[in-house]
Amino acid sequence: MNARVVVVGSGIAGLTAALTAAAAGAVVTLVTKRGVADGATALAQGGIAGVMTAADSPASHAVDTLSAGADLGDPAAVDVLVGEGPDRIRDLIAAGVPFDRDAAGALRMGLEAAHSHARILHAGGDATGAAIERTLVARMRDEPAITVLEHTFLADLVVTDARVTGVELIGTDGAPRTIRTDAVILATGGAGQLYAHTTNPAVATGDGIAAALRAGAAVDDLEFVQFHPTVLAVGSPFLISEAVRGEGAVLRAVDGRRFAFDAHPDGELAPRDVVARAIARQVAAQGGQPVLLDATALGGDDTAAFLARRFPTIDAVLRSRGIDWSRESVPVTPAAHYLMGGVVTDLDGRATLPGLFAVGETARTGVHGANRLASNSLLEGAVFGARAAAAATSRRPGSPAAAPARTTPTAPPVAARHASAPFSRAALQELLWRHAGLTRDAAGLAEADAVLAAWSASLPAAQSVAAREDANLLLVARALIAAAARRATSVGAHFRRDDHTAAAPRPSALQEAAAC
Repeated sequence: MNARVVVVGSGIAGLTAALTAAAAGAVVTLVTKRGVADGATALAQGGIAGVMTAADSPASHAVDTLSAGADLGDPAAVDVLVGEGPDRIRDLIAAGVPFDRDAAGALRMGLEAAHSHARILHAGGDATGAAIERTLVARMRDEPAITVLEHTFLADLVVTDARVTGVELIGTDGAPRTIRTDAVILATGGAGQLYAHTTNPAVATGDGIAAALRAGAAVDDLEFVQFHPTVLAVGSPFLISEAVRGEGAVLRAVDGRRFAFDAHPDGELAPRDVVARAIARQVAAQGGQPVLLDATALGGDDTAAFLARRFPTIDAVLRSRGIDWSRESVPVTPAAHYLMGGVVTDLDGRATLPGLFAVGETARTGVHGANRLASNSLLEGAVFGARAAAAATSRRPGSPAAAPARTTPTAPPVAARHASAPFSRAALQELLWRHAGLTRDAAGLAEADAVLAAWSASLPAAQSVAAREDANLLLVARALIAAAARRATSVGAHFRRDDHTAAAPRPSALQEAAAC
């Protein structure tokens, strides 16, 4: 009998898992909360990292990945990522993803922050995620073994005798539905909607992580939230890709000074957590005015043509908002971007509950450590989406992942008190931004935990999808706060204002590579 697999989520990780499982003979149901292309993958600008030239090596990519993650990554998981990544990129090329090439037909390789080599592939300049999403969705539509349920919400996991055996869903008509299955692969993305400022789409409400928590699966590293340094500071949030700084754009204070070198010898190309905090400090120093991203020197004699060709999406959006970035600097601010933690998995995507798998931003594979290296997220989705599907359809199911010694399977009980304001999603987002954002301390985390406890105690039973999303965000928020409170020292994307033992800035990936 063919294996039955339910994949929840339709970004690169979920689509790769669904296509791989179908190719292995499984009967696949892909569930997605909105349309198939409404997740984070289609928004990814920077590209996908991979070793595709003889001048580069997997060992170098591994060093960069572990260094950016403050050496808290799992070396075995990183070796899988960088070792299998080139083959998964070749799979994408074979599937039809139109990666950018030079006049001779060679792949164009870009440089991004904390990479020691130019190893970032792009498609359409700054539309890599959209190109990958379109290609994989087209392949999925042509696969008869995959049934797609759009606008269908994951309400919960079905657990029978300590094993995940299905999913409870809410369809477009609001009616509940249960699907029994041999394996569930969670690929629901992260939880950026926890924060008042985020690059994430509206669907990023932590649904898969929350369902895993309720089912009893282990989660870990939720304190590590990456804040992208350069998001447009006027109008609705819009990410200005890391690749812009990789091409040579610089950050300036309002007085024109390049301030990023005050924080790190790599300046604008330092790891994201370093650059984001440097921007936050500079914004505070200049009375709340945003810093400026200056790309006016790029492209030689014709900056406007270069920016339009290299970054067509960014160029169009900025010009639509009245910013000619070939002539003037762009006001930018940090925003919540990526969750390094999530559902604990082994190297094949298995969670700590039999029958449950997690991939992409939903998972904590150990690849990212305390801070994700730029453009490793699409790569992780492709590599571990394929591995999880292979494991889920194998006749040798293997053992579930072991829970790390330090996990947060549930939010710890806290005595509820009267919250200072009634619950709303906006109030939750402001609370997390204030107390669990770029910087944290014990007092703020305790305040946030008390407010979250009060809200959790008073929240009525969720009925609508929006109310269930709110409940999911509350649950993940409490687990995140607990994890952040437990880690008393600063590391990577987790920065404690009250950590007075913080060491000097670690060496850059570029410095470490030069010393090898």
